Amino acid sequence: MRIGALKTSYAADHALFDTPVQRAWLGLGAALLVALPFVADDYWLYLACLVAIHVIATTGLNILTGFTGLVSLGHAAFMGVGAYTAALMEIRLGAPFLLNLLGGGLMAAGVGVLVGLPSLRVKGLYLAIATIAASFILHFVFQNWSAVTGGIAGLSVPPARILGIELARPAALYWVILPLAGLSVLAAANLFRTRIGRAFIAIRDRDISAEILGIPLLRYKLMSFGLSAFYAGLAGGLFAYFFRSITPESFPLVYSIFFLAAVIVGGMGTILGGILGAAFMTMVPEVLKLAVGLASPWLPNAVAILSPVRTVVFGLLIIGFLIFEPHGLAEIWRRIRRFFHLWPFRT
Repeated sequence: MRIGALKTSYAADHALFDTPVQRAWLGLGAALLVALPFVADDYWLYLACLVAIHVIATTGLNILTGFTGLVSLGHAAFMGVGAYTAALMEIRLGAPFLLNLLGGGLMAAGVGVLVGLPSLRVKGLYLAIATIAASFILHFVFQNWSAVTGGIAGLSVPPARILGIELARPAALYWVILPLAGLSVLAAANLFRTRIGRAFIAIRDRDISAEILGIPLLRYKLMSFGLSAFYAGLAGGLFAYFFRSITPESFPLVYSIFFLAAVIVGGMGTILGGILGAAFMTMVPEVLKLAVGLASPWLPNAVAILSPVRTVVFGLLIIGFLIFEPHGLAEIWRRIRRFFHLWPFRT
């Protein structure tokens, strides 16, 4: 009964593109994305690809944290596992591009399942600390297993190829990254129409009640960790091909905080929140860079303070949204939609 109620609630509050109007908006958005490469320069295509990569990774963390209620601060490390796996399969095996992405996702999923083992006994702050510990361990491996990862120097990744076509520039990778992001979001949206997704939500709402209802907690928690890490590994593989170079410093702890901020700012437990949060948080550093550029004539060390300021801004955004709008940008968007839907009839 509990899971049935969750199904009804989710369908009412989080259904995506189930009405003609929503499908029309989806079609318009798809048309704009198809047209973008023909009207935008490389900088905007670079940002579009980066947003899409972050959407995949943020959606994965939202499955774990927003829908299952398990906090993770090791998401960037899982992304690193996927990036290094895809890069090594490309460099040493010469495997096809899409197979490398799949391999990176599966390897990250396996590591995610191992990291999720403590989740049956600990949760909340203790689980977050456990994932931070896993992040430090993986970062140590990236930095010191030089024979495999290249150590501090990292790895240089050849350009992606599909059917002999080289995908080296953002304009070419755009046609791969955007569809993969769309499929990832669609898969996540449909996941929560299934028994597995409803079990995740039941565990988030009250894990003891979920266990009484017959949901095996360890199995579903590990499944959530594995699925979240798979998304991170897929995003990591795309990251490796997009930047063509990966080092241990490509996946620091602050990157995990970035994804957690994206989930909170966008809206925990909503598919739309992952998209809005990833786009918003990706644009924040770009706005800060613009502000630093404008301030440089009057502030000589403006570039040097960019990195710490960015971290402070991430923290302030998390605190601000938790205090003033805990449901994030997705809730703000829903309010705007309701306002315009009811506007002609308002008194």
